[in-house]
Amino acid sequence: MSAFIVERGTQGFLAGKKENKLGMRASETAEIIFDHCRIHKDQLLGKEGEGFVQAMKVLDGGRISIAALSLGIAKGAYEAALRYAQERHQFGQPIARFQGISFKLADMATRIEAAELLTRQAADFKDRGLKMTRESAMAKYYASEVCVQVANDAVQIHGGYGYTKDFPVEKFYRDAKLCTIGEGTSEIQKLVISREILRS
Repeated sequence: MSAFIVERGTQGFLAGKKENKLGMRASETAEIIFDHCRIHKDQLLGKEGEGFVQAMKVLDGGRISIAALSLGIAKGAYEAALRYAQERHQFGQPIARFQGISFKLADMATRIEAAELLTRQAADFKDRGLKMTRESAMAKYYASEVCVQVANDAVQIHGGYGYTKDFPVEKFYRDAKLCTIGEGTSEIQKLVISREILRS
């Protein structure tokens, strides 16, 4: 397998339909079509036969990016839920004072902190030029799962309002799911992690 750069406008290289996605709607996703598309050997990226190795290296770094994206969504959802829980009153007090809500907020804050530490560790490995296949997979897996859980809890804290577009947690909830899919699903991350730990 080899990697190539294909310029826009190349004969036989076409854009297909734009996908209508659940979330991450500001980031367009569309199919690309190669129909009798011919390219020159000068468009080879790197060395011939090293396309798969290049793709795997890109994935290691990309997983850190998805972990960071997951953190951003999770923090946004958490901050919105914290604010709402302090402003929303029931039975004469903010709902944040009820143990059911305060414990949920405690879990959210703790999971986000742990996900951030894993993400920073993976980024540090990358910055220092160290092998980070295991670290990036762990960061991506954990941070993306935390993202979905925190977004879900944020909607729950908002109650019925969380299901409306009047509050931001509805969007966080839709956007969160992609993080467990992009750059390899959570199941693929487990496969990568298990291979790495069993290799050592």
